[in-house]
Amino acid sequence: MKQFHEALERSYRIVALCGAGMSAASGLPTFRGAGGIWRNLDAVSLATPGAFEQDPSLVWQFYNYRRHMALKAKPNPAHFALAELAKRNNKFLCLTQNVDGFYCGYVQKNNYIDPICPALAIPKSGVEPIPGQDGSAAGEALAAAMKGGTDLDISNANIELRKIPPEELPRCPKCHNLLRPGVVWFGESLPTDVLESIDKYFENSGTIDLILVIGTSARVWPAAGYIDEARQKRARVAVINMDEDDLPNGMTDRDWFFRGDAGVLLPQLLKPVIGDNLSWQSSSSSSGPDITFLVNASN
Repeated sequence: MKQFHEALERSYRIVALCGAGMSAASGLPTFRGAGGIWRNLDAVSLATPGAFEQDPSLVWQFYNYRRHMALKAKPNPAHFALAELAKRNNKFLCLTQNVDGFYCGYVQKNNYIDPICPALAIPKSGVEPIPGQDGSAAGEALAAAMKGGTDLDISNANIELRKIPPEELPRCPKCHNLLRPGVVWFGESLPTDVLESIDKYFENSGTIDLILVIGTSARVWPAAGYIDEARQKRARVAVINMDEDDLPNGMTDRDWFFRGDAGVLLPQLLKPVIGDNLSWQSSSSSSGPDITFLVNASN
């Protein structure tokens, strides 16, 4: 830690490459690596265009669950630590996951309504629906259960999921096709303008002093390549991760690996620059995170 602090105080151009582990302290599951299972399914296998085409109901319920959890989550000290670093260093660059704007061009941003549509409401515990002769009793009991009780953990495969017809899933008001979550799936390209802006940062940097690799396996391209680009600019690498198996290739004795929760470690690591008397919660936004969640699908 002492050696890292000495290097940090001499660092000017700093890059942070952040993965899902950055938000683990906020209570958001990473769904990658060990334990990356949702309803007995490999969560990564749900994050593809093919999975959405085959079963949009399941994929929408998976992302709706993540969205529901994200809307309840609060920033953790790691987020505030990086935000404070950004305030104090105008050459700092933070790279994290991006969203796209493909297809018909319709994008819905900063939608904090939960559920995003009635059919995607997280089911709640409550009275068991008992069918009547005309079915009304079951309907009334189900309505009562949805209003009361606590959220059921639909990540548990023992909780039954309804097969939602496509017409009940989010639809585009512009072209009326099925909407999809606004994320970049495996097999898709990242936004060109984002990639170009990152390339410009690296091209215009004579040297990069430090790259922080936080809560990511650093094995998915092109993000993983930025570590090598930073190294070519003479950067030292500091990895903050719970899993020592997630070390990027090429680590040397110039680099650091800090094993643990980013929410605990990052404020300590950045202390010489950001200080230690910050009120983490005072900076939190009451309006929720800045999210882009919906873009139009092709069918």
